[in-house]
Amino acid sequence: MSDRNLLEETYDVCVVGAGHAGCEAALACARLGLETILFTVSIDSIALMPCNPNIGGSSKGHLVREVDALGGEMGKNIDRTFIQSKMLNKSKGPAVHSLRAQADKAEYSSRMRQTLQETEHLTLRQAEVSEILTDEENNITGVKTVSGAVYHCQAVVLCTGTYLRARCLTGEMITHTGPNGLQAANHLTDSLIEHGIEMYRFKTGTPARVDRRSLDFSKMEEQFGDERIVPFSFTTDPEEIQKEQVSCWLTYTNEKTHEIIRNNLDRSPIYAGIIEGTGPRYCPSIEDKVVKFADKDRHQIFIEPEGLHTNEMYVGGMSSSLPEDVQHEMYRTLPGLENVKIVRNAYAIEYDCINPKQLYPTLEFKKISGLFSGGQFNGSSGYEEAACQGLIAGINAAMKILKRNYLVLDRSEAYIGVLIDDLVTKGTREPYRMMTSRAEYRLLLRQDNADLRLTKKGYEVGLISKERYDWVCKKEQLMEQEIERVNNVKIGATKEVQALLEQYGSIPLNTGTFLSELIRRPELDYEKLAPIDPNREELPDEVKEQVNIQIKYDGYMKRQIKQVEHFKKLEKKKLPLDFDYNEISGLRIEAVQKLNELKPISIGQASRISGVTPADVSVILVYLEQLKYLNPDLFYLLNGEEEKNK
Repeated sequence: MSDRNLLEETYDVCVVGAGHAGCEAALACARLGLETILFTVSIDSIALMPCNPNIGGSSKGHLVREVDALGGEMGKNIDRTFIQSKMLNKSKGPAVHSLRAQADKAEYSSRMRQTLQETEHLTLRQAEVSEILTDEENNITGVKTVSGAVYHCQAVVLCTGTYLRARCLTGEMITHTGPNGLQAANHLTDSLIEHGIEMYRFKTGTPARVDRRSLDFSKMEEQFGDERIVPFSFTTDPEEIQKEQVSCWLTYTNEKTHEIIRNNLDRSPIYAGIIEGTGPRYCPSIEDKVVKFADKDRHQIFIEPEGLHTNEMYVGGMSSSLPEDVQHEMYRTLPGLENVKIVRNAYAIEYDCINPKQLYPTLEFKKISGLFSGGQFNGSSGYEEAACQGLIAGINAAMKILKRNYLVLDRSEAYIGVLIDDLVTKGTREPYRMMTSRAEYRLLLRQDNADLRLTKKGYEVGLISKERYDWVCKKEQLMEQEIERVNNVKIGATKEVQALLEQYGSIPLNTGTFLSELIRRPELDYEKLAPIDPNREELPDEVKEQVNIQIKYDGYMKRQIKQVEHFKKLEKKKLPLDFDYNEISGLRIEAVQKLNELKPISIGQASRISGVTPADVSVILVYLEQLKYLNPDLFYLLNGEEEKNK
């Protein structure tokens, strides 16, 4: 092909991949006024849900709320396209409450595509990116597609998901495609390797889709949504989304199922050694479950609708790469699936991703200035994990171009901060999944207060409107005023009070107390005590929820706030990004190697690196004190005016 036939265009940002990460990255850049182009191998695969047709769930619901509070789109999109919604873990404390919604997957994808197409400064392009382009100093200059077209830009965000050199496996049958038989991206990996980027090979899988008409629901347990639907987005009016919901269904595997699987393990690509990639620990295939949990005589299987306009049902909990004939045999052992007709076979998918330790907490590559990445390409799993990384990568790509401060969330501010810090500091050798147990300060990082934690940051970035920011400030003010009032309202041991306490099985009062003390009782709450609090003003539900939680868990939260204060001190002590740790005497050899490899941005991040001991951290702290006197300009550049004024 001659040069005169090559297309050449210029944008501010190129986003590669239009899954959940790519959509958030592209929208963030375009909404910040940057000319953005979003590449996808198929326009029809935008915001595709190739696996489970739901958004949210344990800890993942937190991520969606945080994406929304920062100005992302996922929460708004699922609020308009869900077909069942449920708050999980309601019997436990608010720290682990997590919203989960079953999506109409076709509508979810369609609405996100429409949002992208209607966004100013955003161009969609169906094309496969084959190369990243850099100058001699390793600064991004653009990308090239398979056709030879060149797109010049100042930043690139890679959100390739499970498409890089993808291959799908069903028993002995292997197809070199992306999910759902879509075209794989087979060229970009070579370009990344040429630029010195370390690649991993990971695997994930998905269950079969079955025909609803072939199922006998009378043999399953019906699973209903919540009577009162709670939205994901803080901007969604709850009244506008109350609607009739569809049911999901619960069934179980049995010994017959397990016997068929055990008898055919030699035909599973996982156990036959055909699969090269590492699979997800927390979302194992049914083969893995049967082998690793041999003591269990059954496993839960959820039958979930894929949408309102299809008969396809998702068989949750039964992903597999077993051959087609084995799948038909084993699925038919489940109660209610004796005559099941499979529409799409289960399959495993292998794909290329990166070692995420090559990234700064901004999600920019350390080796290539202007190259950012997000989503499963970074070694994570899940739509929600992808969306939040895509949003942060997109924001920081924009901040770099606009010469503004990067957005880096730490572990005390957001689940997003925990996820990104885990990936870039600790790395991962298997697809990373977010869990509440990973967050040290989870009582402070609840899904219900994501707006209070992050809306200000979204406003400072430019993705949150002044009106929305002002309301969060007003909400905070109303909460503080009401908590102050409740802490000072005295409740006497009157007949009315004693009757109310008896109604809820609460111990009667012997003497007067404060209303806040009654709220702290497990069986009582702010709303239940309204009848004995006549001077209470009517407040929005979201304010009342926060008042109740903050009073109930006040002691626990104060303890975590003290822990956060100590954590923040270490995070504020910044380290030079281009420093050679060989120059610090007293560090162990392993610590020097790890520190030079990861280039931590702070003492806090350095302390979380595997192989860096508390003694090593002490040595670095001593070095920083010396730096204050030996090179004060560098020290204060890193640590700010606050240190200078001490």
